[in-house]
Amino acid sequence: MCLHRGCIPSKALLHVAKLINEAGDAKAWGVKFAKPKIDLDALREWKTGVVDRLANGVVELGRRRGVEYIQARAAFVDSRTLQLFRADDGPEPPARFLQYENAILCTGSQPAWPGALKLDDERVMDSTSALQLEDVPGKLLVIGGGYIGLELGTVYAALGSEVTVVELTGGLLPGVDRDLIRPVQTRLAQSFKAIHLNTRVERMESRENGIVVRLRGEGAPEEATFDRALVSVGRWPNSQGIGLDATRVEVDSRGFVAIDRQRRTRDPRIFAIGDVAGEPMLAHKASREGKVAVEVIGGANAEFDNVAIPAVVFTDPEIAWCGLTETQAQAEKRTIRVARFPWAASGRAITLGRPEGMTKLVIDPETQRVLGMGVVGTGAGELIAEGVLAVEMAAVAADVADSIHPHPTLTETVQEAAESFFGLATHLYRPKK
Repeated sequence: MCLHRGCIPSKALLHVAKLINEAGDAKAWGVKFAKPKIDLDALREWKTGVVDRLANGVVELGRRRGVEYIQARAAFVDSRTLQLFRADDGPEPPARFLQYENAILCTGSQPAWPGALKLDDERVMDSTSALQLEDVPGKLLVIGGGYIGLELGTVYAALGSEVTVVELTGGLLPGVDRDLIRPVQTRLAQSFKAIHLNTRVERMESRENGIVVRLRGEGAPEEATFDRALVSVGRWPNSQGIGLDATRVEVDSRGFVAIDRQRRTRDPRIFAIGDVAGEPMLAHKASREGKVAVEVIGGANAEFDNVAIPAVVFTDPEIAWCGLTETQAQAEKRTIRVARFPWAASGRAITLGRPEGMTKLVIDPETQRVLGMGVVGTGAGELIAEGVLAVEMAAVAADVADSIHPHPTLTETVQEAAESFFGLATHLYRPKK
């Protein structure tokens, strides 16, 4: 799902958006480019080619490893049997069954579409249809200020759409530390037409001239017309309609399958991983869960014990975090110290023309152990892995500070954030109190 309708096609398009935006930024550096001409057919073909290349590679890897691949829809008959349905089956499909010793459920999720936002109009899109890039609408409404809406809004804005974002809560990317959000919101405010917080979509109506939306929120127009609307208000796990009631698998009120640390469901023969098994809904978390499940099935005493699951929002600038966040620490009333290093003091960030970033470490003040890391800035997703390793290995601030980082790179901001914990950051002067 990530490969076909999620992170891979969206990141391919985000790369194009970044290229367009950087070409515009280059004016400040004395380099001017003409306005880009967008060939949508060629862009779609390139994006599809990226997906196909990776998908074919996965199939070939499976073949070489002796994996049998069956393309069909499936539903549980009992705890040891699946019934298979193929796309070309008629109204009375033949009985096809597959018996197994163990099954791993990884059915993923689908875009959430609350009833109030449902409209039978192809101009109202979810994340899947938005990735098809049928056209570049003149005016695009993005409903939801989470990572999906902001990433796709970034793509369409770079391609030429006038993007308006409506978010029900008081801030973009709810739950993410506010100091990581601020540089992103500042830049998005320049590339988007408008961002309306604390705003609700009360009604959508199809008209010949567009999608008419009635809004309620401070500063938002009561009514506005858009060429297209993107509904991006979350995702629902795919746990319905697959016969789980014929097994001992338990599903909670939100549709997530209950699992233990070994990824076992309540049915001893069935395991579950990925989006259907609970948040965070991230592909790399699912990959790790899959390895754990396979090891357990193979007889190993394995379990999912990772404490730092990285998250990346591929806006411009990017946001990435792992481990304990400031927001979580405040909610849990945990005592922490936060060591920050602003990219305005980073030689590499300044040479890139992107000094708005920041790297921070969340540290236990008594043990000096690194509990979490957050980054906002260009390429933040490439930096967060060092934080993951530090948290998983129980590194202390001195371990990071005393490790030599190459100069000039953005990785130095991680080292200097650790150094700032001791008041010794090379490129940041803070007088002793």
